[in-house]
Amino acid sequence: MWKFLLGVAVGIVVAFVGALIVVFAIGRLFSSKQVSVEGNSALVLALSGELPEAAPVDIPIPFAQAQSVPTVRDIWTSLRQAATDNRIRAVVLQPNGLETGWGKLQELRQEILTFKKSGKPVYAYLQSPGSREYYLASAADKIYLSPDDMLGVKGFALEEMYFKNTLDKVGIQFEVDHIGRYKDAGDIFTKTGMSPETREVLNQVLDQIYNNFCTTVGQARHKTSDEMKRLVDTGPFLGSQAKAAGLVDELGYEDQVYGDLKKKLRLSEINKSNIRTYFRAAPGKGDRIALLAGEGEIVRGDPQDMFGGPAGISSVGFSKVIRRVRNDGSIKGVILRVNSPGGDSVASDEILHELKLLSAVKPLVISMSDVAASGGYFISMTGDPVLSYPDTITGSIGVLYLRPNFKGLYDKLGIQADLLTRGQLAALDSVSHPLSEAGRRKLHESIAATYQSFVGKVAAARKRNYDQIDAIAQGRVWMGGPAHQNGLIDELGGLDQAIALVRKKAKLAAGGETNLVMYPPRRTLLEVLTNASPESLEGEAAESRLRKMAPGLPSRALLKGGMLRMLPYHITIH
Repeated sequence: MWKFLLGVAVGIVVAFVGALIVVFAIGRLFSSKQVSVEGNSALVLALSGELPEAAPVDIPIPFAQAQSVPTVRDIWTSLRQAATDNRIRAVVLQPNGLETGWGKLQELRQEILTFKKSGKPVYAYLQSPGSREYYLASAADKIYLSPDDMLGVKGFALEEMYFKNTLDKVGIQFEVDHIGRYKDAGDIFTKTGMSPETREVLNQVLDQIYNNFCTTVGQARHKTSDEMKRLVDTGPFLGSQAKAAGLVDELGYEDQVYGDLKKKLRLSEINKSNIRTYFRAAPGKGDRIALLAGEGEIVRGDPQDMFGGPAGISSVGFSKVIRRVRNDGSIKGVILRVNSPGGDSVASDEILHELKLLSAVKPLVISMSDVAASGGYFISMTGDPVLSYPDTITGSIGVLYLRPNFKGLYDKLGIQADLLTRGQLAALDSVSHPLSEAGRRKLHESIAATYQSFVGKVAAARKRNYDQIDAIAQGRVWMGGPAHQNGLIDELGGLDQAIALVRKKAKLAAGGETNLVMYPPRRTLLEVLTNASPESLEGEAAESRLRKMAPGLPSRALLKGGMLRMLPYHITIH
């Protein structure tokens, strides 16, 4: 019996190892082949979902490769190459179900406008588009919409969820303390609706997105901002209504888009080259500038995602990547690309320390993406130039402390927690008892000191005094324009401006070519298979599905509690 069981176990192990070898061999076989791009091709930007800054897992097998997700850097590099690639004759935009933020949308729209300077046409074909897809498509020469489809441009809404009533029913309380009257992340646990401060800030966020949309799209469609606002009030639009209003150029189907392109380009046939494969044929050339992507919540230690890689911006994992960039002699300069709402205060400080060491040996520029707030703003304070988009969410210079108290829940369930202590504050972290007054005083001292350190480091990096930064701090969220006016950033702009600045700092020729090198790089199939545990796959996948079904759930860092440099709310404009 034991021999039989041992034989089965050995067989399973051998089969698993064999499968790994076969899969990896297949992956290496296909990854070694150069991506083929046919002549007379249209580069198809079929973009959907989130557009990441950090490189996702690389699975170099044909059926999986077709679903590879390009990063913002990949799209930037691809459009630069396509502009001079004689095989690429046009770009066809096909955005669908975009979930990315408005900072990235501004970057991508500018990249399309830059591509158009090549003289090659850009056509957009929309399917059930919303405001994000239409904003991007408005950069095209012509916009197509199916005759029976609908243009879902109808304004912008922002909704926050509050859990106090639910927590009261189950007997859970959150004890919250914060420095900064706008640092109100704990309100979702302690209030039933928006505070005046939250309402003030979120209205300003909505105004910025709405006004920028109407101005930008209006210019593209030869309308004033006020005309666009009046049109938005009448949306969404049936296809015929969208064309009559001058929001789209043609009502037609995909084959008509390519038929019209063939006529314009005087071609008998036009091939398609999808961005999901084309970016592999555009590795980049020129001076090597590192694009150091910090994306996600800032967490302490080295937690792993569902594929066994670093989760978010971890103090251990991201610091290793920073040191790798610092020690790479081929790197002429660095762009830190931040897309983070913040997180753990200690982790933020450790990462900033490593970035300052990097800045001491490499020219460094900070480029903010959709959001670089609280801890995400803190790690940007190396003293180097900081850029953001007009629609970037930034600032939120403040600190809060969250501590759950489950005593009410325990009482409802009949659970009795007996606590023995030695030392007045030994029970500071206990979740079975409320905080003592001495505990509250101690924690307030801690967050006050952390806030003073935060403001002090921002003041030093921005060359201001403490009071100047404190006046615009207080946990307040700023959009790019007001952040620029208040001196929190140096310039409004995206990757092109960041590249120009870092090339200038590195004393590289202004007109020279730039090869943006991703850090951290894409992980291989073998690394995924060997590093991911079944437990991490199951747990992370389940949480991911839950958050997609209920996007208003508190972030992982908030639920963990502790001392945080964290954006007060999860901002999703829809």
